[in-house]
Amino acid sequence: PPPERQINLSNIRTGALARRAPQSQPDQKDTPDEPYAFQAREFLRKMLIGKEVCFTVEVKTVLGREYGMVYLGRDTTGENIAESLVKEGLANVRREGIRGNNPDQVRLCDLEDQAKASKKGMWAEGGATNTVRDLKYSIDNPRNFVDSLHQKPVNGMTHTHTHVRAVSLFSYWSLLKCPTFKREMDGTETPEPFAAEAKFFTESRLLQRDVQIILESCPNQVILGTILHPNGNITELLLKEGFARCVDWSMAVYTQGAEKLRAAEKSAKERKVRIWKDYVAPTANLDQKDRQFVAKVMQVVNADAIVVKLNSGEYKTIHLSSIRPPRIEGEEKNKDKDKRFRPLYDIPYMFEAREFMRKKLIGKKVNVTVDYIRAATTASETSSVPAFAERTCATVSIGGINIAEALVSKGLATVIRYRQDDDQRSSHYDELLAAEARAIKNGKGLHSKKEVPIHRVADISGETQKAKQFLPFLQRAGRSEAVVEYVFSGSRLKLYMPKETCLITFLLAGKVSCFVTPSRLSLMESQIESMDKAGNFIGWLHIEGVNLSVALVENALSKVHFTAERSSYYKTLASGEEAARLRKEKIWANYEEKPVEEVVHVSEEKERTANYRAVYVTEITDAMHFYTQDVETGTQLENLMETMRSEIASQPPVEGSYAARRGDYCIAKFADGEWYRARVEKVESPAKVHVFYIDYGNREVVPSTRLAVIPPAFSTRTLAAQATEYAFAYIQVPQDEDVRAEVVDNLVRDIQNTQCLLNVEYSGASCPHVTLQFADSKDDVGLNLVKEGMVMVEVRKEKHLQKMVTEYLNGQDSAKSARLNIWRYGDFRDDDADEFGYKLKK
Repeated sequence: PPPERQINLSNIRTGALARRAPQSQPDQKDTPDEPYAFQAREFLRKMLIGKEVCFTVEVKTVLGREYGMVYLGRDTTGENIAESLVKEGLANVRREGIRGNNPDQVRLCDLEDQAKASKKGMWAEGGATNTVRDLKYSIDNPRNFVDSLHQKPVNGMTHTHTHVRAVSLFSYWSLLKCPTFKREMDGTETPEPFAAEAKFFTESRLLQRDVQIILESCPNQVILGTILHPNGNITELLLKEGFARCVDWSMAVYTQGAEKLRAAEKSAKERKVRIWKDYVAPTANLDQKDRQFVAKVMQVVNADAIVVKLNSGEYKTIHLSSIRPPRIEGEEKNKDKDKRFRPLYDIPYMFEAREFMRKKLIGKKVNVTVDYIRAATTASETSSVPAFAERTCATVSIGGINIAEALVSKGLATVIRYRQDDDQRSSHYDELLAAEARAIKNGKGLHSKKEVPIHRVADISGETQKAKQFLPFLQRAGRSEAVVEYVFSGSRLKLYMPKETCLITFLLAGKVSCFVTPSRLSLMESQIESMDKAGNFIGWLHIEGVNLSVALVENALSKVHFTAERSSYYKTLASGEEAARLRKEKIWANYEEKPVEEVVHVSEEKERTANYRAVYVTEITDAMHFYTQDVETGTQLENLMETMRSEIASQPPVEGSYAARRGDYCIAKFADGEWYRARVEKVESPAKVHVFYIDYGNREVVPSTRLAVIPPAFSTRTLAAQATEYAFAYIQVPQDEDVRAEVVDNLVRDIQNTQCLLNVEYSGASCPHVTLQFADSKDDVGLNLVKEGMVMVEVRKEKHLQKMVTEYLNGQDSAKSARLNIWRYGDFRDDDADEFGYKLKK
């Protein structure tokens, strides 16, 4: 800013303007205008503001005050301002000290005499009292005052009492924030960067100009207004030139188009002018294709997050910018500790928000504009703020509708408030604030004063007894609407049945295996036919008229199970599988069709297939099931574990920041102090969380402090769970606990943590049944148990298995003859054995 200089007009005096008493000195009273003081000031304002002048200095006092003459124009030939004031009767001539030889002083006296004779200005008869303003420094009810003039332009420089303190409205002009002068303890003022420039920029355009003021709002008794200059809106100009930033909380009341202000601010940021000289855009490091793209919505994670599928086939989690889904406070959550907390159903309006997202987005293409990348955070030991992984936050729209704005307008989400200097926010932040204001005014959703909706949902997943009670109703219902809540695998899903208000585990009928995990949280029709021993329902799913089992088979993603022969869909499944085989796609890519004569021969004399592969036995359960890892993929697991632990070591998880939920994948710290991938199976309390180590097959009950969020780079999408469950073929599991425990002890000693050879013999209810051989001797582990009299043989009726069954029965006969272990009693008969185990009679 250029230097300023104050020039006082020589030889004349005008009335003093009104002054408000200092608020720090309540004993003093306000000083009113002297007659014609305001008129004199207005005369000068209209004559001089914005004009060039020339001045001469005649006297300079000890205190540095300068007195002289001011002329309109660029030289002293212009109009003399002091003479013009005196001529109009707006100033007195100081006659003391007048020198007769000074023509300028003599002329002032002559002009004053002429004004008196003409009765101009202060010399008029009886008119002085009408020149004093009736000023008001405060308004009794500013809200009513603003409402009476709302959005009506008001002249900023008037002298009627209605338009009070026009200059004060400028001080409440809070749509933007400029750098300011900070007052120090000693009374001095220190300017922030660009504060002086911003002040001069505004003063040079507005100070004492005729302007219009639009009163916008009156929050907390403070008046907000917009100042309009004949040449434009000063607010936009300040923003465009980088002298100011927008103020979020007041943008919602701006009636002149908030988008113009944001556009002006954006222009300054892009040009990096003044206060934005060091500005870096939140998405500066992203390529254009990563900033804006079209993707298909595959899953609704939460009311503010979705999973989309990119054109490249990659899945990406997108969080909606600047909004927060419904949530509940901790004490409210812990009211009923005996009841398992289910956020989707127990947090008010969480279910409605998710349903809105699901119905609007699932399976549809959306436009995604990335607004910012929220860096990963760690929870502080002294703060309740939780830890979060890195988030891609974006504006998601479909059909021109901003989904975040739609959620907020329905009261199904709230808008996040930011620090003024936090630029990581939605590109449509003002629209979100306006939508929230409408929702609050109309009492929508979270802002409603009505009772919150309650969702009583029975979770019968894995609850066999409850499942038996629901089965008849679900069977009689035929095709029923169902929402896929979670997809465990291509053929195993968790469904929400809206009509029955229950959650069930659902197995697709007609398939033996599936090689895809569809992640669509979608509305389907379920047709339940039966239930297995674990309380899982078995049936068919239809989406948009398509049988999902048939679709998976036709798309070469699944094979038909022989149990489908009894269903009405068998012909469709069989023909779909045959067509997929002929196309040699996906699971049939390496399929070799055998000659007709060979097929006929095999159908007549089907042989058992012996295709042993190397596995590593990692865990043996009390039920005599065991878990293995394929030796072939062992290196991949080792590399993943090494990389994962290295990353965790560099950025350790914050203890206690993870909230365990059943079915979630996480990482857990084992007794050896190392982190492993795991799945939450049950949550009794924060101190008792049941986890299953997905790569090793063992289970453990741990406190939630030993759990953390699994880094995305090490999820099951990167490497599938490596532990596979199997059961021994051709043998019966002893029902007597002591006998079974002894068998398990033998197995642990012989095969746990060793490499073996495995061959799948036939399918079972919960896992494949296999034979296991020692890697060195090739001896059959199960057959050895039979020969040692540890277990009994399970007789299979399949023709192609009879050779193995006979071998096992021969081993059992030899154990009987030798009276080994379970056969050690003297006289017995086969029918003396209890049908469930080995409680044999003497």
